[in-house]
This record gives sequence, structure tokens and C-alpha cells, in this order.
Amino acid sequence: MWIWFALGSALFAGVTAVLAKVGVAGIDSNLATFLRTAVVLLLAAVIVSLRADWSSIASVSPRTLAFLALSGLATGASWLCYFRALQLAPASWVAPVDKLSVVVAIGLGITLLGEPVSAKLLAGAALIVAGTLIIAIP
Repeated sequence: MWIWFALGSALFAGVTAVLAKVGVAGIDSNLATFLRTAVVLLLAAVIVSLRADWSSIASVSPRTLAFLALSGLATGASWLCYFRALQLAPASWVAPVDKLSVVVAIGLGITLLGEPVSAKLLAGAALIVAGTLIIAIP
């Protein structure tokens, strides 16, 4: 089942690039990021409310909260950079470079989380880098 959510993520991320490119035209990229974040927050609150998941918030450990906060800071920094990049370059260049995050996640997963390394994984990461260079270098 995870693959469907991962494919949904890819689909929505691709749509996001095009919508954001149009959305950042004529507006400060930081303000655009704020507005986008407000919409994401509202959507998440609606989903949590519809699923009646608010009650489990009391059981969130300080460690979990700290890592989610750090993840939120990283997401915010990513979005701020992404929106500024979209103001400066075509979405068809920015989006592939942004997807180098896959290679970063692979590297961090291996080094920090002890995830297994395989030739297939390394070849895939190399192909992502090569594909990004082919697409995004003008």
C-alpha cells in the first residue's frame, strides 16, 4: 500500500512545482511560502479532525516532538529555497534538482539510520544524479 502513497506524493509534488511557479510570480517568495504553509496547516488540521486523531496528541513523546520539529524546520528551509529557486529558474529545471533530495535521503539513511547498501541502490542514486544533471544544466 505504501507505493500508492509514494506515487501520490510524486504526482502532487510535480503538480506543486507548476502551480508554485505560477503562484510566486509577482510576490515575495517568503510570503508565498508562508501562504502555502498556512494552506498545508489547514488541510492537515481538517484531516486530523475528520479522523478524530486529536486525542492521541497527549501521547506524543518529547523525542518524537523534537524530531518532528526539526523535520518541520528542514521542510520550511526546503520550501523557502524551493520557492526562491522557482522565481529564478524554470520549474522544469528546479524540480529535478529538488529531487536530489532522494539521493540525500539515501545517504542519510545509510549513514545515520544504518539502512542497507546495495549495488542496486547506489546505481539508482547515480542515475538520479545523472538524470538531474542532464535535465537541469542549461
